[in-house]
Amino acid sequence: MWKKARISSQVIFFFVFLWLFVNTKSKGADELGYPVKAFIDADPLLFLLTSLASRSIEVIPYLAIVVFIVTALFGRVFCGWVCPLGTLNNLVGGLKRKSALAPTHNWFWVKYALLVFLFLSALFSLNLSGLVDPLSFLIRSFSVFLYPTFTNLTVLLSIKCASFGELYFLQGSFIGVLFLLVLGLNLVERRFWCRYLCPLGAFLGVLSRFSVLKKTVSERCNNCGLCERMCQGNPNKAECFLCGDCDDGCPQKAIHLGFKGKELPWGIDIGKRRLFGAIFGGIIAVPLFRISPTRKVAFASEKLIRPPGALEEKEFLRRCVRCGECMKVCITNGLQPTLLEAGWEGIWTPFLVPRIGYCEFRCTLCGQVCPTGAIKRLTGKEKESLKIGLAVIEKNRCLPHAYSIPCIVCEEVCPTPKKAITLETVTVKTKDGKEMEIKKPQVDPELCVGCGICEAKCPVVGSPAIYVTSAGETREREKKFLLDR
Repeated sequence: MWKKARISSQVIFFFVFLWLFVNTKSKGADELGYPVKAFIDADPLLFLLTSLASRSIEVIPYLAIVVFIVTALFGRVFCGWVCPLGTLNNLVGGLKRKSALAPTHNWFWVKYALLVFLFLSALFSLNLSGLVDPLSFLIRSFSVFLYPTFTNLTVLLSIKCASFGELYFLQGSFIGVLFLLVLGLNLVERRFWCRYLCPLGAFLGVLSRFSVLKKTVSERCNNCGLCERMCQGNPNKAECFLCGDCDDGCPQKAIHLGFKGKELPWGIDIGKRRLFGAIFGGIIAVPLFRISPTRKVAFASEKLIRPPGALEEKEFLRRCVRCGECMKVCITNGLQPTLLEAGWEGIWTPFLVPRIGYCEFRCTLCGQVCPTGAIKRLTGKEKESLKIGLAVIEKNRCLPHAYSIPCIVCEEVCPTPKKAITLETVTVKTKDGKEMEIKKPQVDPELCVGCGICEAKCPVVGSPAIYVTSAGETREREKKFLLDR
C-alpha cells in the first residue's frame, strides 16, 4: 500500500512539475497566468538562506512554510513523495542491477557538512544555495540543457510545432554534463544524490527530529537484511524517505510505519572535525569568492547587462538562486547564464547577450517568474523608462560612418517612443569624387534604454558596429553615464 501510494504521488507531482515548467513561457500576452515557480516557492532551504544572506524577507513563502510544517510533523515526505529530482533519481536508480548486499558507503555526513557550509556563508551574506539546491539545480538543467536540446531536436527532425524553436545557451553543455553526472551516480548507488549530496534533504532531515510518524521494528525481525538492501535512504529517522519499500517488502511483516511504538534512532553524526571544517569553509568561502574585483563598479564587465528590474549588483547576488526561470521565459533567448563575467560569486546568474537575443521593450516576464525578488516585477510603464545599459556605435565598423555605405537598420528597429537612435544627414564624397548625402546614426544617451535590439539586428558580420554596455544602467548610481546638469 505504501509503495503504490508513494509511486502514485511521485508520478503526479513530477507531471505537475513538467506542466508548470513547459508553461513558463510567453503566450503572446505579457502575463503568464500560471504559478510556474511553485516548486521553488515550496523550497524552505532557498527561502531561509536567501533571507539570511539578504537580511530581508521579500515575500511570505506559504508553500515553503507548508513543507516546513509537514516535515516537522511527518518526516521527509517531500524527499520520498514530492521532489521531482528525487523521482528522476529513483527512476534511473531502477536501472541498476540489484545487489545482494546493502550499501556500505557511509557518506551521509557530506550533505550535512554542505548544509552547515551554506548556512555559514549565507550568514556572512554569500548565497551559494542555488548552485546545489535540488530544485534550483533541476530547473536550471531543464531550462538551459534539456529544453533547448528537445526544441533543437524538433527542428532537426523537421517536426512542425508552433510552440518550439531553436534555443541556445552559454554553459548549456557544461550544465548538462553535471545533470547527467548526477543521474549517472544512481548507477553507482541508488539515489546517490539524495543520500549523500542533497543539502535540502539534509535540512529536512534536521527538521524531522521530532516528527510523530515513526518507523518501528517488531520482535519478529530475524535480521535477514532485506530491508537494508531495499532502503532508498538509510534505516535511521533522519534519512528515512518514508518510501514504504521496507514495510511492503519485509517477509516477516516486522516493519511498521505509524504513530505508535519505539522508533529508530535519529542518526545524524557529522563528527566534530567535519563540523568545524564545514564552519571554517563557510566563513573562508566569503573572501575567496570575492577576490575578483568585479564587485567594484569600476572593474565590472561592461558586458554584464542584467535583466530589467534586477536589484543593485551586491543585493542581486545575495538573492539570485540561479534557477534559470528567467532564462527559460525570455522570449528572445537573450538571457544567458554567466560563467565568470560576474566573478565566482555570480556564476550562472542571468545576463543579457544582445547578439543572441535582445530585451523585448514591453516584456516583463523575467520579473514575474523570479522566486526571490532578485528581479523586481515591473509594470509596462516602469519597464519603458528603465535603463539596463547604453548602446555605443563603433564608428570604425559602422557602414555609414566608416565606408559611406547607406544603412539605417539600428534607427529603424529602435523601440523607444522617441527614437534613441537618430540619423544625421551629411554630405560625403564617393571614391570617384562625386558628392552624395548619407545618414549617419547617433545615439542619444538620455533616451537609450540598452535593450540591445540594435546590436542584435546590426547587419555587420562578426563584432557588430553598435553594441550595448552596462554603462548608464538605472540600478547602479555609480554607473550613471551622464553627469547631473
